[in-house]
Amino acid sequence: MNRIDRLTGIILLLQSHRVITAEQIAAHYEISVRTVYRDLAALGEAGVPIIAEAGMGYSLMRGYHMPPVMFTEDEAAALFMSGEIAEQIADESLRDSLRAALLKVRSVLPADRRDYLDRLSERTKVWLSRRSVQEDEECHQALMRLQEAVVRRRCTALRYDAGNRGEITTRMVEPLGVVFYARQWHLIAWCRMRKAMRDFRLDRLVDWEVTDESFLGHEDFSLSEFLEEAIRGRELVPATVIFHPQVMERVRGEMMCARTRETRLPDGRYQVDTLTGSLEWLAGWLMSFGTTVEVAEPLELRSMVRNLAFQIAEAHAGAFENIPTLLT
Repeated sequence: MNRIDRLTGIILLLQSHRVITAEQIAAHYEISVRTVYRDLAALGEAGVPIIAEAGMGYSLMRGYHMPPVMFTEDEAAALFMSGEIAEQIADESLRDSLRAALLKVRSVLPADRRDYLDRLSERTKVWLSRRSVQEDEECHQALMRLQEAVVRRRCTALRYDAGNRGEITTRMVEPLGVVFYARQWHLIAWCRMRKAMRDFRLDRLVDWEVTDESFLGHEDFSLSEFLEEAIRGRELVPATVIFHPQVMERVRGEMMCARTRETRLPDGRYQVDTLTGSLEWLAGWLMSFGTTVEVAEPLELRSMVRNLAFQIAEAHAGAFENIPTLLT
């Protein structure tokens, strides 16, 4: 990115934040803080009214706005692709707002940019695993309303199936964040019943209601730190699995473990070293690869896969007792 584009981008950052620090600007553009100071000084000399708040950061003088900035083809394409991905993982409430926002973006594009996006949409598709229609209906309008509860700090009453076993508990929670990971949306909230932070999967919400009650506190809560601590606090078990090369694309797309490292072996297969929080889940998932996978370590996981194979064979043995053996 050249300096002119970066200076324009810094104005947009200032315009989109009430206050932003030099460190945040530096991290956004992957430049040094000293370079940020030089860029801010250059903008000030050019007449951009930047206000420095001691101990807070930088902001634009109230009432100052840049003229609308025209999107390049790459920027418009990036917005389109982001929208296509969000269509796959969002609920209907978020999709409606996203479609409306992208429609407004299209409306300010010149004809050649709109034609470019039309051609792109015809030639580009994003397909991700989706929940069933019934589950989509059950979570209808959940995401946007829960996001609003987080921002407005509104207590929320939940009826929650904690273990997905049909044992429903009623909770009053103080919602602090919404995050998408492991192919599911999660609500991170302070649970008054457990008196601790809890992670609630949205697909396990039986019913919920945002109340008029506001809550205080949790000013020092960090969503990123909570998630990192949750991963570190989980008992992770190292595992080494060897896959045939033809299934590696699927492995990379589906393996939901903490960390993985791939090593190409001399025979062309791939050794994958990973950390998992559930050997049972990993064993069941590995069974779906049939003979294209081999567990190297730990022996407990190898034994689990072997036992599952025997159980599957035994479960299907009776179906062939009365079928004559076919000779080839």
